[in-house]
Amino acid sequence: MSRKLWTYHGGLHLPDEKEISTARPLATLPLPRQLTIPLQQHIGEPTTPLVKVGDKVLKGQKIADAGAYVSAPLHAPSSGTVTAIGMAAVPHPSGMSAAAITIETDGEDRWIEDRNPVSDHKSLNPTELREKIHQAGIVGLGGAGFPSFIKLNPGARTSIDSLIINGAECEPYISCDDMLMRSRPEAVLEGAQIMAHALHADTVIIAIEENKPDAYAALRAALHGCGCSNVELVMIPIRYPTGGEKQLIKVITGREVPQNGLPIDLGIVCHNVATAASVFDAVIQDQPLISRIVTVTGEGVAQPQNLIVPLGAPIESLIEACGGYTEQAERLVMGGPMMGIAIHSDEVPVIKTANCFLLTRIPATEQSVRPCIRCGACADVCPAQLLPQQLFWYAQANDFEKVQDYNLFDCIECGCCSHVCPSHLPLVHFYRYAKNEIWEQERERGKADIARQRHEARQERQARDKAEREAKLRKKREALKAKESGSDKKDEKDSKQAAIQAALDRVRAKQHGGDNKPKNIDNLTPEQQRAIDEADARRQRMRDQEQQPNTKGEGQS
Repeated sequence: MSRKLWTYHGGLHLPDEKEISTARPLATLPLPRQLTIPLQQHIGEPTTPLVKVGDKVLKGQKIADAGAYVSAPLHAPSSGTVTAIGMAAVPHPSGMSAAAITIETDGEDRWIEDRNPVSDHKSLNPTELREKIHQAGIVGLGGAGFPSFIKLNPGARTSIDSLIINGAECEPYISCDDMLMRSRPEAVLEGAQIMAHALHADTVIIAIEENKPDAYAALRAALHGCGCSNVELVMIPIRYPTGGEKQLIKVITGREVPQNGLPIDLGIVCHNVATAASVFDAVIQDQPLISRIVTVTGEGVAQPQNLIVPLGAPIESLIEACGGYTEQAERLVMGGPMMGIAIHSDEVPVIKTANCFLLTRIPATEQSVRPCIRCGACADVCPAQLLPQQLFWYAQANDFEKVQDYNLFDCIECGCCSHVCPSHLPLVHFYRYAKNEIWEQERERGKADIARQRHEARQERQARDKAEREAKLRKKREALKAKESGSDKKDEKDSKQAAIQAALDRVRAKQHGGDNKPKNIDNLTPEQQRAIDEADARRQRMRDQEQQPNTKGEGQS
């Protein structure tokens, strides 16, 4: 029986344009002469280099380690020599540079020797699996780039019912996941099983859009072969942005992720199909994330195609492998036409989250922006059920408190509102601007809070030191005052008298035999004992004489 599917508010039916890049088979990019590995390719903290300039590295060798919990290590995509560690151009809309490691490849593509493949993932417990996935540097390959081992750790108190593997790939032009499912269905299935084992998930649902029949058939054949009874393949309608996590959950389960919540709050975790295949590579083959499938497409490239690309390869090498530019190449976009970012150079490297490079003409709509006419079309297509025009007004006015009242952070930046806007307003740009400003204010507020706490702690320490100094001075003044009043002399006199009296008491006790006991009197010879007896007798006679009344002088006066 087929699963009942649901729908969600808004969304668009767009021409998919995927046949442009799927007409040619998947190919492997020739190894570039130089690879540039940015130290930050994911959400979270940047990595720390483990190599230095001049070091020889092997394929799969860890070259940068995670600097924080939300981070992922980096590995050498091929063997060669580290030629630079420093600032390099990275794929960013601002054209910014960032720290990166540059490797001059040697053409041998030689792997490290101490690899440790695992034949059965169930021989590892969930903690060991997560650590292996973490050390392999795997992040979400659907575009977000969140470290995968964190999403595979729901915590002891959270129960996961379903793992959803996202093969929707709803944005136009992008076809890398389609080609992956066609070429490596077994890796997707086993990777999903590994993640389900790590999550203790009961059910695995693989969602595929209806425009990918070949991928569906390949997965169904692989599923029949593996006999995985807990895996369900679901074909979903073509609609943008069904590939969004919250929208996909609504379509498959009919449930809605709560506002400001996460899918895990519903007992659901979502991962991309490419992430599942990378988990398979990491656990079963002990191969870190050093390459991925990338779509190179659009009317601006001569032979659109999907390529298996080592991370760090310059984008120009991908375009060259696809026949080079055409006269229609005016804009280079990383990602799809709806959510991608325009980049200004093809000399920047491929990173983990780069799933597509799209070469297009510059749309004429970008040159004809007009005022908002409040038609409401943006609200009709918003899958998050927001009020885009209100968000636009407040973002434009820099009213960041008000824009949050309208749930700015529920916006998934799908671009549906901008796409249908008759005034061609770049609405998503304003939302991104507002989000960045709010995050910046939060960071500044955090710094100010830390500075305030330090100032308050300093003031408390100074007050404490002052109180201690005053207490010492007060004590000294009291001592001096007591000395001046003579009480100290009286105390000193009393102390001396007490000492004299104690000495007299000790002498008196000694004279009366007290506790003076003879020492060393064990094992005496008879002569020694006789001498002691005679001495005692003499002392007794002397004491008796001292106690008799003195009669010599009586009557002389």
